[in-house]
Formats: sequence, C-alpha cells, structure tokens
Amino acid sequence: MEREQHELYEYARKRLKQKKRLYFHFVVLFLASLFLFISTKIFNFGIDSNWSIWIITVWFFLFILHFIKVYITDRFMNKNWERDQIDRLVALQQKKIEDLKSQITEEPSKTA
Repeated sequence: MEREQHELYEYARKRLKQKKRLYFHFVVLFLASLFLFISTKIFNFGIDSNWSIWIITVWFFLFILHFIKVYITDRFMNKNWERDQIDRLVALQQKKIEDLKSQITEEPSKTA
C-alpha cells in the first residue's frame, strides 16, 4: 500500500517536472522569438531579413515535439502502460510455450 502511494507520488512529481520544463521552454521560446523578430525588423540585424523567421520556425517545431512528448506520449505510455505491455507479452510467451509442450506430448503418441 505504501509502495503504491510512493509510486503515485513519484509519478506525479515527474509529471510536474515535465510540465514545468515545458512551460519554461515556452517562455524562453516566446522571449527569444520576440527578441529575434525585433532585432531583425527594427534594427536590421543580420544579413538576410528572414533568418530569424527560420530560427523561430525550427524552434517552434522543437517546442511542438516537446509538447507532444509531455502531453501525449508520456501521458499514455507511463508505468501502468509498461506493466500492461509486459503482462501481455509474458502471457503470449507462456501461451506459445504451452502450445509447444502440447505439440511435443502429442508427437510421441502419434508415432506409437
């Protein structure tokens, strides 16, 4: 009972840490994008006028991947999902072993 509570606490702590990092990533992305946009458009900083847009676009894409990892992938593929998958695979292996055992026991009786 206490172990389950500890696992739940650790899972909640891990999720909170992931979300905190995602929010921090968003704030840094927003501030850096604002800085890059202003430095390019107002101060004409850089060689090409669209270089900041490319950096912002690539960074936004990385943020979207981070968002998907936190809110979609890690949300559903947690410890319970792992345990269910392991249990399912173990059950499949046990079924195959039982099938092989039954085939082995049937073969000597067919030859006799």
